[in-house]
Amino acid sequence: MREWYIKNGPESDVVMSTRIRLARNFNDFPFPSKMSREDGEKVLDKVKEAIFGRGRAISENFQFEDIQKMDPIQRQALVEKHLISPDLAESQAHGGVVISDDEKISIMINEEDHLRIQCLFAGLQLKEAWDLCNKIDNLLEETIDYAFDERFGYLTCCPTNIGTGIRASVMLHLPALVMTGYIKGILEICSKLGIAVRGLYGENTEASGNMFQISNQVSLGQTEDEIISSINSITRQIIDQERSIRKELHKQNAYRFEDKIYRSLGLLSNARIISSEEALKLLSDVRLGVYMGIINDININVLNEIQLLVQPANLQKSVGRALSPDERDIKRAEVIRNKLKRN
Repeated sequence: MREWYIKNGPESDVVMSTRIRLARNFNDFPFPSKMSREDGEKVLDKVKEAIFGRGRAISENFQFEDIQKMDPIQRQALVEKHLISPDLAESQAHGGVVISDDEKISIMINEEDHLRIQCLFAGLQLKEAWDLCNKIDNLLEETIDYAFDERFGYLTCCPTNIGTGIRASVMLHLPALVMTGYIKGILEICSKLGIAVRGLYGENTEASGNMFQISNQVSLGQTEDEIISSINSITRQIIDQERSIRKELHKQNAYRFEDKIYRSLGLLSNARIISSEEALKLLSDVRLGVYMGIINDININVLNEIQLLVQPANLQKSVGRALSPDERDIKRAEVIRNKLKRN
């Protein structure tokens, strides 16, 4: 298990993870939606040469995966880890991904753009993620001629990415805002401020387990630092509101609040069959209980590990074979029971 998935970071009681993503394209190739298969193969080769070429300082820390040679479970497992997008996993084009050994860095090739460079950190670490992503971007730019316009900045397939090409996002765990219904107001405010709110796996996905991803909607007209500062400021305001409401809910009716948490723990500890949706919902309650000091005998890192292992593809990958939906629900319950028992 890669460390960053299971360890805590700053503000981890509310912020699950941070991601910085840069969209980049080659100057001498059509965008992926218009290029030929031969062009796609050339782009792959050029990216691999930029990373794994002779004398490259970073070559030993990365590995390349050809998306077309991966089975559906392997692809989806990478989606669940946020290392590739659902679009790349489902793509029939000649796509690939370069992943660092610690899985903090992934470089998607021939997705919507030729390159999607992304860095992931636990907790709220926007500056740290940006510094690392910028470093990788600079290394690639030493050998790759990016599509760039003096007026508009980096040129991308989608107009919302033109400019800096940056997407700064954080994954938030907001159970109290959801319980009280205040989440609706938060979503409306984010929309007015030009902030996109998505689900667990990004665009067009739902907010499972009370988890929401917020990010900037456009990258034109602002510097990278301005975008990151804006996301950081909004995130900290949401953190304060979530924490305040958690305390207020507990203060109003401690028995009812704690009963909900312990019932969820009881189900997770004893269930013989459980869906991924129910598991994420119950894990959300238990996570809340651990961070509020209501549950003291469960390590949060164990919950972080369970959160990944119970998702369909990673569950099947751990077993080593494809499972039917019923088999997955049975195996998922077994994995959760065993992990909590060992804890």
